[in-house]
Amino acid sequence: MTDLSQAVERIFTPDGPLAQVDSHFRVREGQTQMALAVAQTVAHGGALVVEAGTGVGKTFAYLVPALLSGERVVISTATKTLQDQLFGRDLPAVIRALKLPARMALLKGRANYLCLYRMALSRQEGLFPDRFVVTLLAKVEKWSQQTLTGDLGELVGLDEKSALLPMITSTRENCLGSECPDFKKCYVSQARKEALASDVVVINHHLFFADMSMKESGMSELLPNARVVIFDEAHQLNEIGVNFLGVQMGTSQLLDLAKDVLATGENTARGMGEWREMASKLELAAKDWRGLFAKTERLSKLAWTQLAPDGVNEQLWVDVLNGTLALLEEMADAIEPLTALAPEWLRLQERLVELQGILVVFQKPLGSGYVRWLDVGAGVRLVQAPLDIAELLGPRIMGPAPKEGASPQAGEVSLGQDAFTQEIQEKQETEETQDDNSEHSPSQASPRSWIFTSATLGHEPKLSWFTEPCGLTQARVLQVQSPFNYAKQAVLFVPKDIVLPSDPKHSEMVSDLSAKVVLALQGRTLVLTTTLRALKEISERLKSLLLEHPHIEVLTQGEGSKHELMQRFRSAEEVGAKRSFVLVATATFWEGFDVPGDALQAVVIDKLPFPPPNDPMVVARSKKLEELGLSPFNHYFLAEAGVALKQGAGRLIRRESDKGVLVVCDKRLVETGYGKRLIQALPPMARVSQEATLLEGLKRLTTGATKPAIC
Repeated sequence: MTDLSQAVERIFTPDGPLAQVDSHFRVREGQTQMALAVAQTVAHGGALVVEAGTGVGKTFAYLVPALLSGERVVISTATKTLQDQLFGRDLPAVIRALKLPARMALLKGRANYLCLYRMALSRQEGLFPDRFVVTLLAKVEKWSQQTLTGDLGELVGLDEKSALLPMITSTRENCLGSECPDFKKCYVSQARKEALASDVVVINHHLFFADMSMKESGMSELLPNARVVIFDEAHQLNEIGVNFLGVQMGTSQLLDLAKDVLATGENTARGMGEWREMASKLELAAKDWRGLFAKTERLSKLAWTQLAPDGVNEQLWVDVLNGTLALLEEMADAIEPLTALAPEWLRLQERLVELQGILVVFQKPLGSGYVRWLDVGAGVRLVQAPLDIAELLGPRIMGPAPKEGASPQAGEVSLGQDAFTQEIQEKQETEETQDDNSEHSPSQASPRSWIFTSATLGHEPKLSWFTEPCGLTQARVLQVQSPFNYAKQAVLFVPKDIVLPSDPKHSEMVSDLSAKVVLALQGRTLVLTTTLRALKEISERLKSLLLEHPHIEVLTQGEGSKHELMQRFRSAEEVGAKRSFVLVATATFWEGFDVPGDALQAVVIDKLPFPPPNDPMVVARSKKLEELGLSPFNHYFLAEAGVALKQGAGRLIRRESDKGVLVVCDKRLVETGYGKRLIQALPPMARVSQEATLLEGLKRLTTGATKPAIC
């Protein structure tokens, strides 16, 4: 056992440092097992994949060995919520317990920070969509005089979808970098400089991949110098990576560019060009794109395997793309003489050139290993993405080393930089040279360590669902079981008399059963659907069925942010609470919805969560498996459904005292061979077969019985 392993083992003891600072701490065999595995990987290098069941305490299990190692550590999460939790609660707690002098930094993407220049420019232009935005801007301006970080997450009441956000934040495209008049006061610059000087830096997967794809940099001096890189919520890594490592272009980009060309022309080069005419042409080009899909249902994904997306006249499509490309070239030529006039013009020209390059990509045939589609919503978006990140991420972590002259080396992360970080790098060359010789720099004798962890990484021992698309098949794999006693804490019920999901009456029957569960528990229920259509149908019918029970409120996804809905749901457990809740939700609510205690005692799932068979990405991945002689259903659809089902079921039991029921309204789970395989992916819950027995047990849960009949 290494010295680090011995030190870690001493921490996770009944009288260790954690127990002394946390009265709720208790020794968990799984937590210690995971911590020792992380310690070994940190000490010797390589990659470790850990699936840690709910309740293991995986955060402390990776923080303790990482901090004790004395190495620089980068921790990446999937969500800003966990990012803030790590930085504001978990990291400080462990640092205090271990009495370490570690410096921490929180680093987010630039869209999370106030841009002083853009805020002033928006006030100057005065182009506000409504009076509410004007009022909100005044609130931001007042806050900007007090904030030390510029992190917009500090502002209460600023919605993530607010129309104000694009007006007060920068993007990679419009950031002026070192030429910005507010560069010395830039909050993004301050955050990145602080990260470079810290021992532990908390980022998110989006930022990690944005840097890899050169769409957002700032980590180029940081990650290569970090010997320990940890990915929490790693189950989202592949999908986030696929999104960022592809190429995209949409009507929103054309409209933003038109707006910026007009504003820059009016402010710095009035009379030196036909700026209004150019902006109008771009707006018309965006209108032409949307016009091709006027009859297409909103929120559609159109497959795109040939010259044009499915259902679109090829000649019309080619004409629109060629016309847009010619317009971008014309505008770039007009702007080129002005690039020395103001930094805004140089950035505009760079944006025009980049958009031309993206359009050229979409004019070429689709390459092997990629999928292309078109999103139709409020606008139109062209997307091309890799099928997975195995070839892009795997070699950087697992090797082998590239041939002579190739870059990066195995295990390193090569990240690009933009105009913003160019100035930072130039100013810190001396510091970086010194830092390369510091204790933080990885040496040849100390290979980089990569830790990937989540509560859900697969449905079988090899965790192939996660490791294969991420290129980590050679990584060490560890599964640590949850300490919860699911056989006593949870019950699984599958109604056998319900129609199949393909039947039009299915959502109605799901609603009726859900209403019975809700009434038995007096609320306390989460209904998870697999489609937006089912979400709407079940929510509307539940509201009708519960109309005579005004103390039970039906919440629906979309009626507030995920955080707001979770807080309202939790409020039912407060002393003196007069209302209880049932929430109907889909998509992201299948994971990360954390309501421990009696506020949530039933999770209802409408049907087995197979991926949508017509989704372009699903079709492309299935085709690839067929070419390899494998069954898409057995190797892809079942794996995806198993992981999603496991995630949904994970909402139910969040701590050792929780009790509740999981209702899956899909009898295929108990009547088919593959259903039995899916049940094996779930925690080992008790089973109940009769609806009457289920409802009686639920009623006893609300009366305070110590052991419900269903358990």
